[in-house]
Amino acid sequence: MNDENNGDMYAPPKAELAVEANEILLASRWSRFFASLLDSLTIMTVTLPTMYFTGGFTDIAEGIEPSFVYNLSIGMLAIFIFFIVNGKFLLNDGQTLGKKALGIKIVDLDGNLPTMKNHLVKRYATYFLPGQVPIVGQFFSFINILFIFGKEKRCIHDHFAGTRVINC
Repeated sequence: MNDENNGDMYAPPKAELAVEANEILLASRWSRFFASLLDSLTIMTVTLPTMYFTGGFTDIAEGIEPSFVYNLSIGMLAIFIFFIVNGKFLLNDGQTLGKKALGIKIVDLDGNLPTMKNHLVKRYATYFLPGQVPIVGQFFSFINILFIFGKEKRCIHDHFAGTRVINC
């Protein structure tokens, strides 16, 4: 009788798979997507009412293109709100509210929490600021997101900051 199959000679053979204790499992694309969606919804709780009360929606409904300064102001407000809500979590845990909810976090390539410089300057400047540039910014943001379909599941802002998103 075969002891490794507990006496069942018809059972498939069992293989012992070695799993390293320090192995880091990358976050799934879906968990990153839903975390980003939750973070966006958090920001919209402030930016959408601001647009409503400043007449942004009225102008759009009348076919008036918002000015560059208006769009930039709303974009900067969104960035400000993002860091007010998530700044402490990012620096202490490598997480935003969305990432906390989905059980994922940002780490550097060595598995450590990124420094403030990597969070604020490298990662999020690359993530947020190009989107503020008309036409070219939206194209860059789209390309940034497409990079997640690579083998490493890292967007351009991850590559630039030397970070990756992992399961907690």
